[in-house]
Amino acid sequence: MTAGGRRHGEVAGVLLAAGGGSRLGTPKAIVEYRGERLADRGARLLAEGGCHPVVVVLGAVLVPVRGAITVCNPDWATGMGSSLRAGLRALPGSARAAVIALADQPLIRPAAVARLIAAFHTGATVAVAAYGGVGRNPVLIAREHFAEVAELAEGDVGARPFLRAHPELVTLVPCDDAGDPADVDTPEDLRSLDP
Repeated sequence: MTAGGRRHGEVAGVLLAAGGGSRLGTPKAIVEYRGERLADRGARLLAEGGCHPVVVVLGAVLVPVRGAITVCNPDWATGMGSSLRAGLRALPGSARAAVIALADQPLIRPAAVARLIAAFHTGATVAVAAYGGVGRNPVLIAREHFAEVAELAEGDVGARPFLRAHPELVTLVPCDDAGDPADVDTPEDLRSLDP
């Protein structure tokens, strides 16, 4: 049991890391930032934030990821939607919710994940990290919504269509002091992370 009587493993983590990184010139999963591959960094973010197990969805490149279950999305080239579906399918039945994160946002800190899990434990079924009042990533989705999230995730969008369809479910969780949601799409983006 974890603190407060919560069962270990009731909130899992899903890291989407399958993309080919066409603008970056290499798959994002294996790009290094501060000596750590983005896939390993993202898995560590979820684990240190309180997720267990952590599922990493790969596609363009397959690599082992420390402390995580890796899943290959053979349809990775179709976009993030298929990777999100693959990650949700891979979760154990004990997972009552999942925190979904993207490998290309290395400045987000574990505190953001922990806050989403805390929101779930106080009743939120959809919790979204907010920066400057704007919802970004990561996102927590309770199991009761997995099927609809998967159904609406098409092309290069993940949970966004579900979130837009159900604004009444969304709890924004302020995370301004828990990292920066800047994403890495180009070599310039990567260089700009450390001014």
